[in-house]
Amino acid sequence: MNASTVQRYAGLGAATTLSLYLGVKVVWVGVGLAGAGPAEARSSPGEWVLLNAVTVVMAAVGVALGLALALPFGRRLPAPAVLFFAWTACGFLGSLVPYGVVLAALGAAGVDLDGGGAHSTDDGDALPAWESALITIGFAGMAIGVALALPLYLRARWPHVFRGEAGRPALVVSLPRLLILTAAALAPAALWLYWSAGGRKGLRPGASDWELSIRLLIGNGALWAVLGTLGAWLLTGRLLRGTPLWLAMTLAFVGSGSLFAWNAWRLACAVLRPGDYEPYQRMPLALAEHTVAVGAGAALLALALRRSRPREAHGCGQDGESASTTRQ
Repeated sequence: MNASTVQRYAGLGAATTLSLYLGVKVVWVGVGLAGAGPAEARSSPGEWVLLNAVTVVMAAVGVALGLALALPFGRRLPAPAVLFFAWTACGFLGSLVPYGVVLAALGAAGVDLDGGGAHSTDDGDALPAWESALITIGFAGMAIGVALALPLYLRARWPHVFRGEAGRPALVVSLPRLLILTAAALAPAALWLYWSAGGRKGLRPGASDWELSIRLLIGNGALWAVLGTLGAWLLTGRLLRGTPLWLAMTLAFVGSGSLFAWNAWRLACAVLRPGDYEPYQRMPLALAEHTVAVGAGAALLALALRRSRPREAHGCGQDGESASTTRQ
């Protein structure tokens, strides 16, 4: 099976599986509009419908992205739009691949991941098994599909980003600027590692009584913050200059996307407070932490995009066809 076939099937698989999640969310919106459903939908129908309508839009964009990665029309879409939605999709779901692998391994080993609890609403209404299954399949399928299809799409459209070695030529970034960027990415990561290990400072009372799966999710965010920062250092040539360019770009792209997407979502929830949502941190810390992480993610992406420009200037067109020989 060649790369284009893998890309097509992976993209279609991502779109198909996320459609299952989309279907569940559409049902939830309908339930909220009808005044039925779980206690949260009945007590705050407007907020329930709004929150799920937002996730409907996000899921629909994800389905469209999967189709764009799989089908020929995706190569003709404007590059900024494709890159932005692919970046955020990788940030939200592609970054969950290590988390999913660890969960699967621990589950196979018989480790209790949720403390014996069940997904439920506040008044004990259990989430139906079929809904939980469709949501899980939707997220997992989209994460795996994007992880497979996106690199192949990017390599086909912008092959110069995958050739050569990181740091050759070096991306010129002053050391003070790089250190500031590193601090912005790693300061939130240090907090996440501390909380995932059981630390309680900075959290609301009772907020750290998490099951293992939640601790692992928080730790996964810290992992990608570190990996994204590592990618930045590799791209500037200040560390391991013989590293393949594709590896450094991947670390910077996914790591920055994870910082931006997850923290932009959490920041919006902390500010808008949909339903009975409460951030697990104390509010001033939540606002500062997520704002810094969003800024660090955007800055890491800007650095990665800068690294791709010199090669474009030597003749790589929009669809990645080189008009002249690229020189190192």
